[in-house]
Amino acid sequence: MTIQSVDPRALRDAFGAFPTGVTVVTACDGEGNPIGFTANSFTSVSLNPPLLLVCLAKTSRNFATMTGAPHFAINVLSETQKDVSNTFARPVEDRFAAVEWAKGSAGCPIFSNVAAWFECAMEEVIEAGDHVILMGRIEAFDNSGRNGLGYARGGYFTPTLASKAVSAAAEGSIELAAVVERRGEVLLLGEDVLSLPNIDAHGGNPTDALQEYLETLTRLKISVGFLYSVYEGKSDGKQHIVYHAVAGDGEPAGGRFIKPDALAAAKFKTSSTADIVNRFAMESSIGNFGVYFGDETGGKIHPIPAKGAIA
Repeated sequence: MTIQSVDPRALRDAFGAFPTGVTVVTACDGEGNPIGFTANSFTSVSLNPPLLLVCLAKTSRNFATMTGAPHFAINVLSETQKDVSNTFARPVEDRFAAVEWAKGSAGCPIFSNVAAWFECAMEEVIEAGDHVILMGRIEAFDNSGRNGLGYARGGYFTPTLASKAVSAAAEGSIELAAVVERRGEVLLLGEDVLSLPNIDAHGGNPTDALQEYLETLTRLKISVGFLYSVYEGKSDGKQHIVYHAVAGDGEPAGGRFIKPDALAAAKFKTSSTADIVNRFAMESSIGNFGVYFGDETGGKIHPIPAKGAIA
């Protein structure tokens, strides 16, 4: 796309195609109270001297405190800490009550069970359009060896946990499926009775196998993203793992894209498929998705932030 007049939402979605880790940036205000916010605009800069950076929006409620703080910390969240990311991405008053933490040597909040953490002296605050860049000189750090939490296209991904879910169910039959969307429309198979594109798992990386199947089926470029639903099918005895995926432009060789307003009247192969597709249509309309864990009859939806919730 040639840039003449920039659509900020379209540009943000394009930035979101780049998978990142998820961090919580922390510091203390002038009275010693902890503050923090979720950010994925973090990167290493230099080994000698040891430098890193993170970007902060000028509209952030933490802007004045963060830019004036002599020290700050980067907590790189682990795969099991989606709830922590959610908490610090929202305007929750007592965010720190929901996480176990302790002060580092410079007084910055350091979280427990993170993949890694870095405590930094503020090296420089650099103007950068509607953001500033916080450049930090690393004074202390630790690496736990845990895998980091990923974020791409508005949702989390945890490939290691997904692989463990497949391994845990290895003795049973596993079906991989995808809610493949393109600008809100969903790819479905069948004419009178509809189903999600799916394959049986046969070892290896589930997302790689699913992407290969989807691209062979549709002849389109497919990007497999976050887990969308994990459930036990009591009627068929299978473990079902459903991912969210995004399709590129073009007419699909297999399946067809259906608009959300046509899904309510559609007939689906199983009630589980109907639940998944109708939930996706509803969540897509409000821009806030969840991940379902359970079985065919009941379970729990774990909310994840809407696109753009991470700074």
